[in-house]
Amino acid sequence: MTQVTEQGRSRPNRVAPNRITPGRIMPNHVTSGRITPGHITPDRVTPGHVISGRITPGRVPGNIFLAFALVGVFSLTVIVGCDRSDDGNELQKVNGSVHVVAGKAPSAAETVNGGINIDDDAAVTAANTVNGGIHLGAHATADTLNTVNGSITIGAGAHVAKHAESVNGGVSLRDGAEVLGTVGNVNGKIELTGAHVAAGIKTVNGDIAIFGASQVEGGILVQKTNELIHFGSGMPRIEIGPGATVQGDLRFEREVKLYVSDKATIGPVTGATPIAFTGNTPPQG
Repeated sequence: MTQVTEQGRSRPNRVAPNRITPGRIMPNHVTSGRITPGHITPDRVTPGHVISGRITPGRVPGNIFLAFALVGVFSLTVIVGCDRSDDGNELQKVNGSVHVVAGKAPSAAETVNGGINIDDDAAVTAANTVNGGIHLGAHATADTLNTVNGSITIGAGAHVAKHAESVNGGVSLRDGAEVLGTVGNVNGKIELTGAHVAAGIKTVNGDIAIFGASQVEGGILVQKTNELIHFGSGMPRIEIGPGATVQGDLRFEREVKLYVSDKATIGPVTGATPIAFTGNTPPQG
């Protein structure tokens, strides 16, 4: 297609690469290329987030795990095919949920606006979304799980070879689940029930609950808030239940309530005073 200039000469239309945000992507748009951290930031995804200001990996000093999470999410390739039903083969979208069925060769599952549901015994390489949760079914496998606004659930016996990270959302590991990298978020509760994390748990404003025969190597880090990010005033609550083991340093850069069972095993604690408890659960309050 051409357009006519004032001088009467025709020239091809020039299509500039627009900045892509979920709110600006319509079902009939044809978009190609890669979404980079500079194009989408959590405050520009949906209104009402507890995060204010533009968040990019280069502007969140200290939150290294968040930087990696964002890079993983925003490196997804945007594929044409918005708002169509998923037949189990369409694993890359802009708008809409993604469903990964068992028995397929592992590949990336990616969307901007929508959740990702990975069936029991299914396999993916990376699962990336911006607005939506990720569910990894029982005994399923993945390399990485990344979301900005949404929770992550890792089913019983499921295996994640690298990391599982969210910005605004909880992360839950069921009995026998395993993550060989980091489990991390900024806001939301991180829960382990008889699960294994090999490279530590990190959060800024989230609660942590480690119960059952859970084992965490690499310790726990609760990072201080950053002036570029606004968080709620709540104090994170860290609970380590009977039978759980946390190896490595437990380091707290902000005030927390740390409850540790008298039947739990933990490493050195910095920045908090453990409150011992007996029984299955710590006191409330």
